[in-house]
Amino acid sequence: MTISRFEVFYAIVESGSLTKAGEMLNLTQSGISHAISSLETELGFSLLTRGRTGIYLTSNGERMLPYIREILILNNRLKQEAAAINGLEMGIVRIGTFTSVATQWLPHIIKQFENDHSGITVKLFEGDYSTLEQWIANGVIDCGFLTLPIPKSLEFLPLKKDKMLCILSDQHPLSTWDKISFEQIQAEPLIMPKQGWDNEIKQIFRENHIKPNVKFEVSDDQAIIAMVQNNLGISIRPEMTLTHIPRNVRILNLEKESFRFIGVATKPNMSPATKKFIDCVYAWLRDNSLLDC
Repeated sequence: MTISRFEVFYAIVESGSLTKAGEMLNLTQSGISHAISSLETELGFSLLTRGRTGIYLTSNGERMLPYIREILILNNRLKQEAAAINGLEMGIVRIGTFTSVATQWLPHIIKQFENDHSGITVKLFEGDYSTLEQWIANGVIDCGFLTLPIPKSLEFLPLKKDKMLCILSDQHPLSTWDKISFEQIQAEPLIMPKQGWDNEIKQIFRENHIKPNVKFEVSDDQAIIAMVQNNLGISIRPEMTLTHIPRNVRILNLEKESFRFIGVATKPNMSPATKKFIDCVYAWLRDNSLLDC
């Protein structure tokens, strides 16, 4: 068995397509097919099956995936360590993120990182908090931006306190107030982010014994703001998501100050490329006076 065949298998799993895998690895479709066929022959069973909407893992492929992923992670790390010994930089760093960090921080951080470390390739993965946690734990990504709390098996490097605020339409009776009480929040129809995006809001509710009147659950920040804009309910959002809200949406402080704590999470013993990326994150936030944890 060779690393190249494992790379082909993993590229197909990531992309869901032989053609896209070939584009990722700069191989012909026949080359991709031959590599998979050879790997399946060596293992003695099928790894992939074709469906009407794409290519899927067989049950045996599901069992093999974590081991092949781990081999590729270790191979990437071995190359990075060897390059570091030789005074070179190379490798891939896979970063998980959520929307507000992806839009406000990452374009600047990645630009700086690529200028300083041109031999290291950055790959981005976007997901909700629970998905990002799972991806880090399973080795799909090397590090991810997350908010507390996180599983004890992961390391958390704090970056920023992001204030939680209430938003409502300027047509709402409370729109002229500076602050909203938890009792008032409980009485209002609430627009919540969907499960997986709602950790910090649920924590506020638990800590302050709030039983919310949830009217809608929406995953996209802009959709939440649009619904609030049309006076369909109020919402609680982190300050970072409120940089470009419409003029007819009002922002109120909560009765008691609450924050989400943003940081970078990794598994122990991060790769050299991952460490360099995290160092770059800290440097950019510090230079822009955004580091406050």
